[in-house]
Amino acid sequence: MKQSKFPKGWDEERVHKVLAHYEIQTEEEALAEDEAAYEDRTQTTIDIPVELVPAVRELVAKYQTLQHPKTAADNSG
Repeated sequence: MKQSKFPKGWDEERVHKVLAHYEIQTEEEALAEDEAAYEDRTQTTIDIPVELVPAVRELVAKYQTLQHPKTAADNSG
């Protein structure tokens, strides 16, 4: 069996917790969570060409490292 590779800070237990969260979530809870994400004024959602995704991810990682050196390193993948 192939060993799964997780991003830094993630393991099988964390993956199961995230899956369980979404599996037991009601439609109303999911909608509220989605709406809250769109109301967050500290982030935005944009469409970009797929080929630019790696460059954008790199920029976000650099930004996070500058803003929060310890947490960015723990969550990078």
